[in-house]
Amino acid sequence: MKQNNIFSIDVGGTAIKLAIINAEGKLQKLWQIPTNRKEEGKYIIDEIYEEFKQAIHNLQINKDDFIGVGMGAPGPILPNGVMKRATNIGWENYPLKAKLEERFQLPAFVENDANCAALGEMWQGAGKGLKNLVCITLGTGVGGGVIVNGEVVSGTSGGGGEIGHITVQYKNGAPCNCGKKGCIETIASATGVVRLAMEKIKRSNEETALTRLYKKYGKITAKDVFDLAAGNDPVCVQIVEEVCFYLGHVLGTLSSTLNPDAFIIGGGVSDAGETLLMPLEKYYRQFAFPSTVDDTKIIRATLGNQAGVYGAAYLVKNKLSYH
Repeated sequence: MKQNNIFSIDVGGTAIKLAIINAEGKLQKLWQIPTNRKEEGKYIIDEIYEEFKQAIHNLQINKDDFIGVGMGAPGPILPNGVMKRATNIGWENYPLKAKLEERFQLPAFVENDANCAALGEMWQGAGKGLKNLVCITLGTGVGGGVIVNGEVVSGTSGGGGEIGHITVQYKNGAPCNCGKKGCIETIASATGVVRLAMEKIKRSNEETALTRLYKKYGKITAKDVFDLAAGNDPVCVQIVEEVCFYLGHVLGTLSSTLNPDAFIIGGGVSDAGETLLMPLEKYYRQFAFPSTVDDTKIIRATLGNQAGVYGAAYLVKNKLSYH
């Protein structure tokens, strides 16, 4: 009987996760390779294919047992599968879908990596059984994916779901990597939390737990801030409140637009658990449309850094209507 395997790829700036997953969502193999960014990423597809050949040889799986290839990649992707720009790799106007299909001789489907993570959480993670989700990843930056009726909202030019670049500070906002100022990414990312903490340290004339930590180690992490806030340190509680005020405003606005089943919060910052989620819930309730506020849950992501490969696999399964 013909198998229903999917080769799944999650491309990052430093590493590429590779997986063999079947259409039922069973993970059969997961591994990663370094991202070869030489010569504007021209060797990446070939290196991935070599890894694929070696893996199926070792596992004694035939290529005919695969129904397709799915890939998540960091940047906006047009409906025709062309990558507009992946700055940290070097791809620009790169025909990603066509290159994959040419190399693998299999149907290929490509999507933004954050959108793939959202699909993964919907299929096999915290959003299992739900069809209307907003997935927000709080890491070095703030990533987002919006799913409506089981489908990713990519938009006209692949920029749908760029939640991290919703402006929340209209005056005197911090510069963002996107070129704007005051994006939620400048506040609710791990980088943003550290920026807020450093501003407190520089302005403070008093000895605080935060200043003592900085003097001891010469740096502050987002985890430090949330750990101190969990212990009721007043300065760090204030920072977390500020983060959750702005993030809650974003969630409330999105809720009034989309009325999702759930907001799924992932990324390293989400490891703070209730220290983040409790004040976030409070401010979300302040800003959300009152008659729908109880219909939407705020929950933590469960797949971690595997969400992208599950989502890329789901992309294939869904596009091919394979059940």
